[in-house]
Amino acid sequence: MSDVIRYKRRATSVTHVGNIAIGGDNPIRIQSMNTTDTNDTEACVLQAERIIDAGGELVRLTTQGVREAENMKNISARLRADGYTAPLVADVHFNAHVADVAALYCEKVRINPGNYVDPARTFKQLEYTDEEYEAELRKIEERLLPFIQICREHHTAVRIGVNHGSLSDRIMSRYGDTPAGIVESCMEFLRIFKKHDFNDVVISIKASNTVVMVQSVRLLVQAMDKEDMHYPLHLGVTEAGEGEDGRIKSAVGIGALLTEGIGDTIRVSLSEEPECEIPVARKMVESIEECVQLRAQAEASIKNDTIYLRLDDPDWQSFQLKSAMAVGALLIDHKASKLCIIDDHDTFAMTPPEMREELADRILQAARIKFTKTEYISCPGCGRTLYNLQDTIHRIKAATSHLVGLKIGIMGCIVNGPGEMADADYGYVGAGRGKISLYRKKECIEKNIPEAEAVDRLLALIEQDRQQA
Repeated sequence: MSDVIRYKRRATSVTHVGNIAIGGDNPIRIQSMNTTDTNDTEACVLQAERIIDAGGELVRLTTQGVREAENMKNISARLRADGYTAPLVADVHFNAHVADVAALYCEKVRINPGNYVDPARTFKQLEYTDEEYEAELRKIEERLLPFIQICREHHTAVRIGVNHGSLSDRIMSRYGDTPAGIVESCMEFLRIFKKHDFNDVVISIKASNTVVMVQSVRLLVQAMDKEDMHYPLHLGVTEAGEGEDGRIKSAVGIGALLTEGIGDTIRVSLSEEPECEIPVARKMVESIEECVQLRAQAEASIKNDTIYLRLDDPDWQSFQLKSAMAVGALLIDHKASKLCIIDDHDTFAMTPPEMREELADRILQAARIKFTKTEYISCPGCGRTLYNLQDTIHRIKAATSHLVGLKIGIMGCIVNGPGEMADADYGYVGAGRGKISLYRKKECIEKNIPEAEAVDRLLALIEQDRQQA
């Protein structure tokens, strides 16, 4: 690999998740997540099979309660009966007991340090003495010990999954809403797992903001190396959105790290059917070596605050992904603030100048350099989502796409909702079956609006604020 890689680090330890090994010299693994109700065995099995048929190597499902966690046994049995062996991952938030149950039936359990023991994020400024802070850490360790033992007995791996949108108020009180806080939230849990010699661990640090995501993962790599930890890393940009923008935003964030040798498994989170995520992730993994070289060439090309990226690829989707991967880190590191993409294929007419200029603008926006259109922060949905996410996104986009620079968060539920939308101007968050809450920045303006009225109420709120501005 090129000398441009300054943070090179593939995990040296290997984590076993069922029949899949992650880290070390193993391939970078690709995964996705069901959007079906985890109590609906038939729907979950059919969607999981589509993900696996598309090339997904692990499948995650939300387990918001004990009932959902227990049904993972039935989902797993049906998949195995159909000849599918891909590991299943339970996604747990808010209820530590659910993780204990899920560990009995799944190959891996994801827990979120931000809400595993600590209360859910409330954005309240709390104060802790050193003694109180240490007492909270002891409480976390006490609660983790039975979970660790269950995982050890059942050969269940663990993903410590930190999301920028769900840092606890305790972490926020000491570190603020910063990459340092995100990393410490992870390290607190890692130290406990290491102390008790449980090593089948994968780590993820995610954010909808690509700059925060990349900075946090780099900082985590340094923190783990300092404490002699070498666990595999899962990469993803949360709430990336859908369509070309979602793909480009994912490629900027994930690609920035992959071209630095960081990452052992990835997920491209799109507000689309989950099987659509797999070919995008596969193309990114297949393009790493080429994009490392492109990145080196792009860095050498910088002149007058402009990156001149030369790329030859006859496939437009591949052209987009490679462009974003090659320059993502350079833009995030503020090596330049302008981008000129040059099509090196002399006879290739698919990318006339206006298409490449629009692509450059999309990449610059994904890297938080320059905003030329409305920014949509939308989650991919999961079994917690209780409204039609894709239709809602399209309706909101149709009505607001002319509002250049406005940031709108569209979230299926409250897990990351208010937190991941912290830098959004407005938020549309699922609050329950058929109910929506609307936010202006971090403040909830209207609660539990009927879904049928919610989009119109959001648009009315935006228009009201624009008139008063």
